[in-house]
Amino acid sequence: MAYKNQQQFIDALEKAGELIRIKTYVDPKLEIAEITDRVSKSGNGGKALLFENTGYDPACRQAGFPVLMNAYGSEKRMCMALGVNHLDDTAKEIETLFRLLASPKEGILDKLKLLPKLGQFASWMPKVKNGKGECQEVIMKDPDITKLPVITCWPKDGGPFVTLPIIHTKDPNTNSRNVGMYRMQVFGPTLTGMHWHKHKVSAKHFAEYKKLNKRMPVAVALGGDPVYAYSATAPLPENVDEYMLAGFLRKKKVELVKCISQPGVEVPADADFIIEGYVDPGDELVWEGPFGDHTGYYSLPDWYPRFHITAITHKKNAVYPATIVGIPPQEDAWLGKATERIFLAPIKMTMVPEIIDMDMPVEGVFHNLVITKIKKDYAGQGQKVMNAMWGAGQMMFNKILVMTASPNPSKGGAYEESFKINDYLRLAQDVFKNLNPATDIYFSTGPMDVLDHSCSKLGFGGKMCIDGTKKFEEEVDDSYQLPVAGYQLSEEFIQSKFPEIKAVNVSLLKKEIPCLIISVEKNRKGHIKELHEQICALNEIEGIKMILYVEHTVDANDLPIALWRLCNNLDPKRDSLLYKRPAHNSPVALNLPEGATHNSYFACMGFDGTRKTKEFDDFHRDWPNIIVADDATIKAVDDKWDELGIGPFLPSPSLKFKEQMYGEEAVVS
Repeated sequence: MAYKNQQQFIDALEKAGELIRIKTYVDPKLEIAEITDRVSKSGNGGKALLFENTGYDPACRQAGFPVLMNAYGSEKRMCMALGVNHLDDTAKEIETLFRLLASPKEGILDKLKLLPKLGQFASWMPKVKNGKGECQEVIMKDPDITKLPVITCWPKDGGPFVTLPIIHTKDPNTNSRNVGMYRMQVFGPTLTGMHWHKHKVSAKHFAEYKKLNKRMPVAVALGGDPVYAYSATAPLPENVDEYMLAGFLRKKKVELVKCISQPGVEVPADADFIIEGYVDPGDELVWEGPFGDHTGYYSLPDWYPRFHITAITHKKNAVYPATIVGIPPQEDAWLGKATERIFLAPIKMTMVPEIIDMDMPVEGVFHNLVITKIKKDYAGQGQKVMNAMWGAGQMMFNKILVMTASPNPSKGGAYEESFKINDYLRLAQDVFKNLNPATDIYFSTGPMDVLDHSCSKLGFGGKMCIDGTKKFEEEVDDSYQLPVAGYQLSEEFIQSKFPEIKAVNVSLLKKEIPCLIISVEKNRKGHIKELHEQICALNEIEGIKMILYVEHTVDANDLPIALWRLCNNLDPKRDSLLYKRPAHNSPVALNLPEGATHNSYFACMGFDGTRKTKEFDDFHRDWPNIIVADDATIKAVDDKWDELGIGPFLPSPSLKFKEQMYGEEAVVS
């Protein structure tokens, strides 16, 4: 369904009981983010929040522009934004469309059947209309972005950031449009940063303008139909217009209007705000950041282009949309879940036909952890899928890929429907049952998200695929042995032998998952490698296939948090620790006569997910801090909670993470 504008979406949220209006004054600096963080983590994403008083001035009796937060922050609201009942509905529609277009067309009747679909394609294409749009009802006489309630999210942020901008650029040679989402730090009334990474299309457009030594026109939209913001985040091929995707999702073409001061750029007519300007290739870059990012860590400051504002327009009664990112779960998880479901069909039908399903767990913050289920028909098929996925668009940033397969009981037999891919208990049991840690974990290097702080080099690091599919005969190492003694391990037994170990999670063993999570206080070079070897040398450890090491400040028994910290802090290739020795019942271990058979070995893979330092790890990049609210903001929100009308008191989620911080000096360099 198409929403007429953002206000209609807000009305729909309120009618569905998915919106809370907050009339009490709330400061856009830190307080809005703190309240939103509490609500978004309160269970099932909480409610959308409309802060109606963001800048009350007693002299002029104005409350400022309202701020809409957490609008996409649950499965229900994400579905409402996309106009579907279930996120899989769009994927099924795309799959049906792909099958129709790809099916053989032998006769005139078959070809005529395509005409209605071709007509639909035309109806999804964006259209530039004459005149002004709703977004241009009010034109600021003197553009000043500080008049907008741009939020400051976290205490160590470099300043206020526009967090939900829909940024429009064009290739100067082909005039093809790109619509992306890149944060914008506000430096003054007419100046922001433009945080586009080198892998992004807008950065490529800017590179072309540099060659021509021309200013690059840019326009930023805020608000409008909620599908615009989603489309700006979607991993589309470079030559596909994001507004075509938006038209497909809303079943109605997007109407665009020309900007006032940058007429070469078109923007949605129904947007709430338009910020127009340019980026000059002759400018010095600006030092932008830090910023509390979607990884749950601060992304460190760096040099980025300056965006000069030439005009700001808005609709009457405009609402400023924003979001916060930080320690998961947050609102962005549902934008990612929509992408996971919507783009499953194109991946299956154009690149990796073996794929049945895929999942991006919240703890993996998008690229860090991806789970894929395939139909497996031959040896090596898991590696084939691995290589295909790492070569597919933004999947090139994936760090950890976990592979499972639906069982095929006989040659030519039908694939059985096994567990759902998001049944993580069954998934882990199946993957570990089929896993030989010495032969079924594959490592590579390649491009990484520049926000990944674990890489030794910016934007380049290690990748890993854990092949948990059932192996064909050609893939099996017969000398590997899996005893079961390790399943009886206790936390007390391990801690009694190694005083640097602060906690051990043995709960997975009781669920037939041979994996330990260990919190360790690292105090010397090579410490984790040495510890892993000492642990694996114990007779009692046989049967354990994997040990995950996290920082001593992390509760190993808090599984979601431990996995989130591990995935962030791990470069899989650099930080993997494979231990392999003869099994205790093998001829070598038992000192049997020469010529005895059954030469079996035991293997256990360790992963060092601790913080990396120059002192202990020869790591030469700055290591960021995790994101938590400051004490003053927590207290300010606590004190005004009863006035907000949100419901029962919710304590700050930051409180449980404060002891995991390493000191403010780690945040910036």
